[in-house]
Amino acid sequence: MSALADKTQHKGPVIAVVGPSGVGKDSLMSGLAVADPRLRSMRRVITRAPEAGGEDYQPVSEAEFAALVRADVFALHWQAHGLHYGIPRDIEKLRLGASGVLVNLSRAVLLQAQEVFDDFRVISVTARPEVLAARLAGRGREDAAEVERRLARASLALPDGLRQVHEVDNSGDLCAALVQAQAIIQAART
Repeated sequence: MSALADKTQHKGPVIAVVGPSGVGKDSLMSGLAVADPRLRSMRRVITRAPEAGGEDYQPVSEAEFAALVRADVFALHWQAHGLHYGIPRDIEKLRLGASGVLVNLSRAVLLQAQEVFDDFRVISVTARPEVLAARLAGRGREDAAEVERRLARASLALPDGLRQVHEVDNSGDLCAALVQAQAIIQAART
């Protein structure tokens, strides 16, 4: 087998990027993907209106989401914040020849993801509470009551039993968080 064929058959790990709303998961994932072209990002399917903005996602109605579940399109799916989220099985194609596939996951689905994916790692992104509050208020997607609910959930611990968890503090400059995350991903490769 040639070296090129060997490289394309390699499956990169699934790297879950988790953390509370407003912590900067999407910014961190975008920066990591720009820094390493072999690091790919998985688009989530979400029952969120297309005009809601934020991350790059595939918006669907609740009926469309239910049909996708029935058709077994998702490797993982869950509900949070009144929305349905799904990770299509296409993630396995993205893993081929990749240094990794970044995916924004909910803490509630991490143990299930660890069972679904043969090489699974978690980057837990954190930020100080006052930073989270300012970011949530600044993005304007949630009303004050929803911001409070999300801030209350921010301190929830990750589930016990995860095998590979690394923490990145994104309270300050995004570049510093990117350097931390790149070091974690690089160390996992060696």
